[in-house]
Amino acid sequence: MLVGDSHTMPLFGKRCAASLKKASYPLAQWKFRAGEASKDLKTLGRLYDTLAKEGMERSSFLAALGGGVVGDMVGFAAATYMRGIAFVQVPTTLLAQVDSSVGGKTAVNLIAGKNLVGAFYQPKCVLCDVDVLKTLPTRQLRCGLSEVIKYGIILDADFFARLEKQVDSIMACDSKVMAQVVKRCCELKALVTGEDERESGRRAILNFGHTLAHSIEKEYGYGKLTHGEAVAVGQLIACRLSEVLLGFPRNETERVFELFRCVKLPTYVTAQDTAKMIDLLIKTTHHDKKAQGGEPLFVLADRIGECRFGCKVPESLLRTVLKEFVKQGKK
Repeated sequence: MLVGDSHTMPLFGKRCAASLKKASYPLAQWKFRAGEASKDLKTLGRLYDTLAKEGMERSSFLAALGGGVVGDMVGFAAATYMRGIAFVQVPTTLLAQVDSSVGGKTAVNLIAGKNLVGAFYQPKCVLCDVDVLKTLPTRQLRCGLSEVIKYGIILDADFFARLEKQVDSIMACDSKVMAQVVKRCCELKALVTGEDERESGRRAILNFGHTLAHSIEKEYGYGKLTHGEAVAVGQLIACRLSEVLLGFPRNETERVFELFRCVKLPTYVTAQDTAKMIDLLIKTTHHDKKAQGGEPLFVLADRIGECRFGCKVPESLLRTVLKEFVKQGKK
């Protein structure tokens, strides 16, 4: 079964279906409404019912055609339908190509928080065609760049410097440059996930900026801020926390700020009641999957290219830093 959403199926569904049929696969197709709000148990239940109705068996496989929402949900369906069937990832967004399609994480959201129900389940293969990135709305391209920049901050200072120099080519979606960017990000993520598939240790560094990002997504409403936009703000918060707790150089924080500005990603969020929003964000971090004993743990950086995981942050410090990043304005 080829599964996509209301954005990807009209763009790429016919070509993918024709390719699969040419290879003699009996094919069913299904699509759902695009957006993070669809990555829930209700939509997942509809997918399960469709799989059963179409007669999918243990020898069947799913093809996830789309961004992170499609890949996460289809992957989780594959992991659990009939106790596990095969699936392949065909990511169509930059964020999915460099991050969510690689490493075997699958999940759906609950009302209580993002990605709280899921499984580690590896696809049989991941197919990245960088030319499809030219079909992305500019906002979605920027969202993927949030995760791209993350790899430079946590693992590769030279890669970060290269991104600083190639901003114009990246924003123009130059195929040669984008192929190099996607390739390097996949190499870095595969290096980490190969050592720690189930996130019992070092893989946690890939969550740099995500603890606050997941809180931001939940409290602002899934879909109002994209995942990449929330991760951009979360990374800047993490840099500021790192300055205080690990001595992360202030000039390197400014480099991170500047790179996010250059790709036009947000550097703060707004709220009508900033104090109330800060309280909500802090409360939500305690439900993060990586929390221990109800206490959130953060990934922080020593310098660009080096980071550490499992860091405790005093709530008083977190509250102080959040005041810089939650500004007065319409939510």
